[in-house]
Amino acid sequence: MTSSQEPKKQELPPTAWAVLGLLSFPGERTGYELKKWADSSLRFFYWSPAISQIYAELRRLEERGYASSARSGPEEARAKRRYAITDAGREALAGWAADTDEAGPPVLKHGLLLRVWLGHLAEPEKLRAMVGEHMDRTRGELAAVREAMEHAADVPEWAFPTLALRWSERQHLAELDLAEAMLTDLAELEAARAPGRQAGGDSPTPG
Repeated sequence: MTSSQEPKKQELPPTAWAVLGLLSFPGERTGYELKKWADSSLRFFYWSPAISQIYAELRRLEERGYASSARSGPEEARAKRRYAITDAGREALAGWAADTDEAGPPVLKHGLLLRVWLGHLAEPEKLRAMVGEHMDRTRGELAAVREAMEHAADVPEWAFPTLALRWSERQHLAELDLAEAMLTDLAELEAARAPGRQAGGDSPTPG
């Protein structure tokens, strides 16, 4: 890789590369179609940009020559603009995808765990209910992941997206196991708390 290629890679945000990645598969797509695809694939292991972000990144990619677009003809009742990746875009995307320095560690922002961390301010029943609600949401997401996997299974071009979805399936299964363990931990902590003891870092004062 030449030094002249490095600045081009760094000036695009991750969302732009994700949108360009959606375009790297066969076919031309509208911004709406890209959003639908992101919702049924990217969101399970990365995130799904808002439709406004997708169009903003498409404009950015066109400005750099990484994507092109064309409006539909009069044969369609409603005119649509479809986007495609260019040769320059595919080359740049391949270089970015191969750069291990930019992958970085996964980012965990777990709203439930933040509330468990503040459990000394909450009722035990409320904490258990929040964990149960989290498990219900996770089961719903797991079902959506499996539906996406089934949809992609018979499309040879989606072999690698299917591998990413399989990772997501395992992650959701692990999340359910962790939530079950959290319920056990909460029950054990509640049982271990002696009457009259106060939460805090100092030893309790004898009554």
